[in-house]
Amino acid sequence: MKADLIWENVACDEGPSEVLARELGVSPVTARLLCIRGLGNLDDARRFLSPRLDDLHDPLRLAGMSTAVNRILAAIASKDRIAIHGDYDVDGVTSTVILRRALELLGADVVHFLPERFRDGYGLQPATLDRLHQDGARVVISVDCGIRAAEAANRARELGIDLIITDHHEPGAELPDALAVINPKRHDCLYPDKNLAGVGVALKLVQALCDCTGHAHWLPAFVKVAAIGTLADVVPLTGENRIIAKLGLGMLSKGPHKIGLRALLDVCGLTGREIDSYHIGFVVAPRVNAAGRMSTPDIAARLLLASDETMGEEARALAEQLNSENLRRQQEEAEIVSQAKKIVETDLEVGSRTVIVVAGDGWHRGVIGIVASKLVDAFHRPAIVISVDGDVAHGSCRSIPSFNMLAALESSADAMSKFGGHKQAAGLTIDAAKIRELRARVNDFADRCLTPDDLRPRLWIDGSLTFRSINEQVVSELSALAPFGAGNPCPIFRTSRVEIVDGPRRLKDRHLKMAFKQDGRILRGVAWRASERESFVAEHKGAIDLAFSLENDTYNGERYLQLSVADFRAPDS
Repeated sequence: MKADLIWENVACDEGPSEVLARELGVSPVTARLLCIRGLGNLDDARRFLSPRLDDLHDPLRLAGMSTAVNRILAAIASKDRIAIHGDYDVDGVTSTVILRRALELLGADVVHFLPERFRDGYGLQPATLDRLHQDGARVVISVDCGIRAAEAANRARELGIDLIITDHHEPGAELPDALAVINPKRHDCLYPDKNLAGVGVALKLVQALCDCTGHAHWLPAFVKVAAIGTLADVVPLTGENRIIAKLGLGMLSKGPHKIGLRALLDVCGLTGREIDSYHIGFVVAPRVNAAGRMSTPDIAARLLLASDETMGEEARALAEQLNSENLRRQQEEAEIVSQAKKIVETDLEVGSRTVIVVAGDGWHRGVIGIVASKLVDAFHRPAIVISVDGDVAHGSCRSIPSFNMLAALESSADAMSKFGGHKQAAGLTIDAAKIRELRARVNDFADRCLTPDDLRPRLWIDGSLTFRSINEQVVSELSALAPFGAGNPCPIFRTSRVEIVDGPRRLKDRHLKMAFKQDGRILRGVAWRASERESFVAEHKGAIDLAFSLENDTYNGERYLQLSVADFRAPDS
């Protein structure tokens, strides 16, 4: 927990909230939260609270979809081999898995290729097209990559391969010359939902294939795997992403599952539990990601594709391998985070600038993205973490909400061999000798567009909520707003002059556990990662202001309500 958070009230047009509360029968608290999320329209609010698969848009509205579906169905009919080219993260692996499974069910001759980070590099490469062509592929479908792969598209043309690109990354000025390019971010694409994850775009292709072949009833099984990739990729959980995430989590919690998914959930300790976005983001996804970070992503793909009940032992072994790779990833990550923080804190050339650009010889390229995220959390500044390997270096970039990292890289394009990604996350390849130049240029860009206030972390407050106002209806309705994440953050409320009647006591030496009292009502709570503020909390036990969210916890089989404390303040500060 940061001691210097700015408490900022979320702006809200509260005009429609009374109508929502009356027509939907929800509490004023929930009605206001819906308005904050831009859901003041009654139909939009209803769809948000009770999403259905029928709410998904017609996939044929995506530019290029009809061409892609027609070629795939023709390939299935003529037994042309189809190769799926994925990516090595959770989004890319789950995209590969659902598309391959759908094509197998439709009778296709289908194989898949997942690049290995260190051997194959990122994205769709001409050399990979050569390899797939030699393996007999007549159609190649990229998932979660390819939108800037002009050279690969040209090579596919030369080889006589029909290339279908499905992606969700930002396109360049010109699209690759492929048979079909499916990406809702295409400038000429009128599809209403622009924020799909890579697996969301792959799911739209699966949906179109199911619809066109009379197998719409297959779709739910694909949605639950797509939910894993969608939640892991931190896309806004609104629109179709919310439908995928909410319905997918319900199906993941309920089951039944194929043997591979069962083994994965079992090794994560989630068998029989209600699975939420936290479990996906911090328990399941790191294990799936660890395969691509530390060895080969095909471990995760093979596990999720395992469907035959006789594969129990193999599935368990693959799941355990993911667990081991994740432990190894955690060790590598902790060591590099420590080294990177030391550089930021001791090297003025690095630490005094707006954008942190830090480099180290031999840093494991599989974890530098996580390290960059940790530096953003620690210093609330954009961060680029670079692994140097001789004359070549590879970087991973993460940003803060007010800074467009992709635009910063575009401003320094000629300093790098290759780059790409999103506004908030990107990757790059660069000559090691040009790292200092990159640091100077991205910081010149940042200094032109960021103010000191942009670099101060904010805690966005959704409104005031007294203990007396917390009832079963409010708690139930807040649960209905889940899953929480980007675009739909967990609601944070503030309340004033609360007494601490028990604690604070340290929990696992990192957290603070206590009981709060206001207007005669006592609620227990935990302030996560707040142990360094123990003396401040103890000093204000008689009266303290809280920023908190509500969460249900389970202890000895019983569910109870507790506060998850985001920040403390002295009264009236």
